[in-house]
Amino acid sequence: MKLSHIVPIAAVLAVVALAGCANTIRGMGADAANTVNATQNAGQRVARSAN
Repeated sequence: MKLSHIVPIAAVLAVVALAGCANTIRGMGADAANTVNATQNAGQRVARSAN
């Protein structure tokens, strides 16, 4: 296979791989935000029940 055929294929594969990473990072950010919200809500419930 010629190099001129391999380069476009490699470029397409790289773009697909990077798109997958972006989705994973975005999902991790959303999970972290949900964890913070859940922790804050639990703390508020504990504080309300202590009063």
